[in-house]
Amino acid sequence: MEKKFVAAADPAVRYMGRIDRTDPEAPKIVFAGTSVTLRFVGTEISAVICNHRFYNKMELGLLVDGLESKVCFDTDRQRFTLPLASGLEDKEHEVTLFKRQDATHYFDFYGFELNGEAEVLPALPGSDRRMEFYGDSVTAGAVVEAVENVASNDPDDTQGVYDNAYHSYAMITARNLGAEINNVAQGGIAIFDGTGYYHMPETIGMETAYNKVCYFPEECGYTDWDFSQYTPQVVVFAVGQNDQHREGGDPDINDPAYRKSWKERYKEMIRDLRGHYPKACFIMLLTVLMHDPTWDKALDEIVAELRAEGEDNISHLTFKRCGKATPGHPRLPEQYEMASELTAYISRLGDGIWQV
Repeated sequence: MEKKFVAAADPAVRYMGRIDRTDPEAPKIVFAGTSVTLRFVGTEISAVICNHRFYNKMELGLLVDGLESKVCFDTDRQRFTLPLASGLEDKEHEVTLFKRQDATHYFDFYGFELNGEAEVLPALPGSDRRMEFYGDSVTAGAVVEAVENVASNDPDDTQGVYDNAYHSYAMITARNLGAEINNVAQGGIAIFDGTGYYHMPETIGMETAYNKVCYFPEECGYTDWDFSQYTPQVVVFAVGQNDQHREGGDPDINDPAYRKSWKERYKEMIRDLRGHYPKACFIMLLTVLMHDPTWDKALDEIVAELRAEGEDNISHLTFKRCGKATPGHPRLPEQYEMASELTAYISRLGDGIWQV
């Protein structure tokens, strides 16, 4: 049966997220929550991709006319056609394919494939509200769907099947506020290289990844992000949960020398981001996943020190159950709890923050 191919570079394809567009015919979809959307009149749709798996089972999120599901596959490192939906009513549809997981994999996106008689519709404009999040596994939506483990440890060996960035507090908040989002979140990441859990044993920190779009040294190397492609009005920085881990001896945030160096590297990244986003509102936070409250106090100090330098458009949100709600990853109820508080916090800042 004849098919209609809609190439990745076709203006009808709408993207959201930090994407490597070095090859416009095969952009790399890397970060959790990153999505591609197509509107069309037709009865079936597939995606043409090449997946690069590192670990875990492979699943992509799917929205068909707003109804969420997922597609599973095991084809790796070769171009293939992934069926998304068939037997649709021959009318207008909107389909979004999104990345549920973080660096368990990335994929090259070549385009969509439709039934031959399908009509491709123009992409709808994106929102003029834009957010950017920097975070770890909580912000990436890790293990969020393990709802039987609310307020408990994670189930054993989940293979990523409970990960779903769409239901992270970051993505929920963006939807609540009608905003686009770049979700620069990676499970296990800390501020410093050599700390945290991402890419063990030679761990990669946010200090390396925050200004990248690809950060997989064994596969696609490091690709710098062009900050001019996207200017958010609200930036949320949520890193610090994993920073107490380092192979060979855990850092102590109560040690004055380490605390000073940790805060300074954190501030250097905020200063750099401020250079790219001079009018954005910055919000620092840690999540409801259990942690030592000393890290929250360190965030208070960072905000105070940056304000003393003249940075006044920055604040620290402390969730009501910050660091107290669960020893395992926040599940759906806890993610929505955080999103509700963050949505209210940003809303109280007024609509003016979106006008810059």
